[in-house]
Amino acid sequence: MNKIFALALAGSLVLPGIVFGQKKKDKPEVSAAELKKLAAAVAAHPDSLSFHDEFIKGIGIDNPAVVIQYQKWMKQFPKNANVPYALAAAYLDEESPKAKPYLEKTVALDPQYVEGWGGLWTDAQRWGKFEEGEEYLRKATVADPNNAQYAFYYAEGMRGKDAARHEAMILDVAKRFPDHERGAQALYWLAVRGKGAAYQMKIFELLKNSYDPAKFSWSSSGMSSYYNLLLEENPEKAVTLANEMATKMGEEKQSWEKNQAIAKAVVAAKGFIAAGDGAAALAQLKTVNLPWYSTARDQVLLLKASATALSSKSAAYDSLMVQFLKTPGTKLFAGMLSYGEQLGKSAKEVGNETWSRLQDSSKQATEFSLRNYFTNKPTTVADYKGKVVLLTYWFPGCGPCRGEFPHFENVIRKYKGQPVDYVGINIVSSQNDYVLPFMKGSGYSFTPLEDQEGRNKGNLSNGQAAPVNFLLDQQGRIIFRNFRIDGSNEDQLELMINLVLKHEA
Repeated sequence: MNKIFALALAGSLVLPGIVFGQKKKDKPEVSAAELKKLAAAVAAHPDSLSFHDEFIKGIGIDNPAVVIQYQKWMKQFPKNANVPYALAAAYLDEESPKAKPYLEKTVALDPQYVEGWGGLWTDAQRWGKFEEGEEYLRKATVADPNNAQYAFYYAEGMRGKDAARHEAMILDVAKRFPDHERGAQALYWLAVRGKGAAYQMKIFELLKNSYDPAKFSWSSSGMSSYYNLLLEENPEKAVTLANEMATKMGEEKQSWEKNQAIAKAVVAAKGFIAAGDGAAALAQLKTVNLPWYSTARDQVLLLKASATALSSKSAAYDSLMVQFLKTPGTKLFAGMLSYGEQLGKSAKEVGNETWSRLQDSSKQATEFSLRNYFTNKPTTVADYKGKVVLLTYWFPGCGPCRGEFPHFENVIRKYKGQPVDYVGINIVSSQNDYVLPFMKGSGYSFTPLEDQEGRNKGNLSNGQAAPVNFLLDQQGRIIFRNFRIDGSNEDQLELMINLVLKHEA
């Protein structure tokens, strides 16, 4: 489970029912006398951010009096950058658009105030001003070259722009910060996003040897990803890795022992398949049920299909069809096409059969009428009749949402001029001021709608989480739900859209 939460916090995954980035606001619960004491403490110690924090919590961040008081303190302490930063930090924590002017005041007073530049970077992401944010990050690294956090984020900013420079900067972060989690995180993402299994294995080995998985959480998460990769590419080495981790991981020993048993079962099953003994292979794989987020899951399902096919190609085809309908994937569909061909079915016939099964399990999407930020008029599900719709729940402060948007965009742009639309429902109305600037600054093409608190979402419920995604057909029916798209599976979304687009009811 550590790996899931690590991914969530890093901007790659959100668990259903959890909204990352949105915080419940503290209500002031102090008396006037106590508030007066808190204010006196700030006035006596304006450099103390903890005193500022206590005062702001006491008075309430939404209380207009907090701004009036800070305007007074900024006049009283005109050269103290901690005063505007304290209010800026409180607004940042609430993901409020009000943070920026106080952050700008902070760095104007003290250009070396690294957290001020870092805050401006965070705020810029919410406005969709990504290039501006990169410049803020650069200034943060200049202000404090020894800050591992901003060194990591600045290096990550090069991803997608200059691959060679990105790799060099990431490796430099790992080299410069051998005792910091950000160094381990840098290698983790370099490995996970790396092109080709051989390259990924090399970086995972570097991560394991540079950052003890028993001490660094990102290295521990990395070994889980490494194991999944090896389970696909070299299950014998997956056995070795699992044994090594079980020996050194303490509290996670039992989990790694289970991983070792799974890898041994996969090795044995492959041997039985090679020998033509499908029943023995399936017996080995009977207990191998990987979670949905495992990158090796589809490979194991294909292995089970291979064992099944030794006695019945039709059963192998059906088993992959069942799994595809639950969690679609390009590898599963390729397996379906292969077995379909062996059964005398054309690719078109496999596609038609898949679409028929998807229709059988589809449900009409619960209607909504939500304000369109562009037109300020209501938009409904019915307005999109005749179009395939990618629908996502998001909010400007959601890092995982912003991490997924570029991959959605890469796919959606391939359907320019075709009846495919892209809709984003903002679930945090307090961040409305961010929305239109975010759309303009980011250049993303989705239509932003404002959610309504307390409405009946029915089968389009996001469970208070973001991002949560749906794909609707031309009749407004839900065909796919609860999928996530990143740099490794854009082709999955393309496959899903094509299945719907080519088989209009």
